Amino acid sequence: MFDPAAESMPVERRRSLQTERLRSQVRRLKGVNDFYGRQLSDVDFDVTIEDLASIPTISKPDLWEQYPLKAVAVPRSELRRIHATSGTSGRATIVAYTENDLDIFRQVNARVLAGAGAGPGTMVHNGYGYGLFTGGLGLHGGAEALGANVVPISGGQTARQVQLIMDLEPEILVCTPSYAATIADALDALGVAPQDNSLRAGIFGAEPWSESMRTQLSARLGLTALDIYGLCEVVGPGVAFETAESDHQLYVNEDHFYVECIDPESGREVADGEVGELVFTTLTKEALPVLRYRTGDLAALYREPDGTGRTLTRMSRILGRRDDMIVISGVNVYPSEIEAVLLGAEGIGTSYAIVIDRRAEMPSVFVLAEPRGDDLGGEAADGLGAAVAGALKDRLGVSCAVRVVGVGQIPRIEIGKAVRVHAWTDEHNPFPALLR
Repeated sequence: MFDPAAESMPVERRRSLQTERLRSQVRRLKGVNDFYGRQLSDVDFDVTIEDLASIPTISKPDLWEQYPLKAVAVPRSELRRIHATSGTSGRATIVAYTENDLDIFRQVNARVLAGAGAGPGTMVHNGYGYGLFTGGLGLHGGAEALGANVVPISGGQTARQVQLIMDLEPEILVCTPSYAATIADALDALGVAPQDNSLRAGIFGAEPWSESMRTQLSARLGLTALDIYGLCEVVGPGVAFETAESDHQLYVNEDHFYVECIDPESGREVADGEVGELVFTTLTKEALPVLRYRTGDLAALYREPDGTGRTLTRMSRILGRRDDMIVISGVNVYPSEIEAVLLGAEGIGTSYAIVIDRRAEMPSVFVLAEPRGDDLGGEAADGLGAAVAGALKDRLGVSCAVRVVGVGQIPRIEIGKAVRVHAWTDEHNPFPALLR
């Protein structure tokens, strides 16, 4: 552990700390500007963490209304960095950090890396994007706080990335899961076997991925593939992290980021182990705190300590997003569920695309997938596609066409997040060479 005092703190002591920090935020924010004043108008100064539900929730549109920095809760002279989301429908979400915010950002990401087995002197190959995206600088700062040795290559330049991995022999790879698959493809093309590279662990996040993807990445790269969760509005990466001992669950750094799990429709808290929408409150953030921020991410929480030494609340991997759900013939399906079936099928690789055909009144769904290894002939490709379509029908109860295409025909995303779901409309064909 990087910070045993925080990560192994007795639950009741942490609960008291959370209440203390929540009260401090409420007292500070009530009069700082109209944005927080409206949200906290009916909240008492002696609020406890158990009273959190009395605070109204906010969501991304509320932050858009404060664009770019109307809600900043400190003097501008105290700001030290700006990050931003990529933007939805042309609207980005701007977030700001004080020096203390950046220090916490570094500390929580040091916890992430320590949980993956990194320590002073460990070499970390950082393939997350740098710049306004929080991923690259977030893990970079964590590596330096830990005393690790970071290679800040960012995304892209895959041939150079692979060369540096072979030359410098890093132990930890951090990047998106889709880019990890691209690196695995490049190593395969060079004939480098999984046991012949230096990688011991991978920290993969910033986009949804399945247990099937974990299995493939672990086998192809010869490492332990671990999940990380974060979002720009809360801090960036480092909100929650997985370790080899956490049984595929992620520890939430809840001394800084208190998490609730609510029913997306009623807003009521759900029981431990039930899937709901994650809601976060930043207990220590100074520049742009969020109180009860609805993420849209669906997961389950587990508050009972798991006996590994860490006493932090755990969350499941992200199971989907409220706005990512696809309705196929009346059946609700998330892309991660389709991915799990695809990558669990013998012969299917890690590159795929889900296409929603909206040209007719009743939408239909196509799945494009590349084979694992070499291209397949016509009959073999058709047979594999039919088998996968059958598996989707059996496992998820949905009917959709699956087309197995040639290796390399689905574009790779080297920088940023992979887009898995595409709309096919009268005005736009996302894959004109593959769909006619």
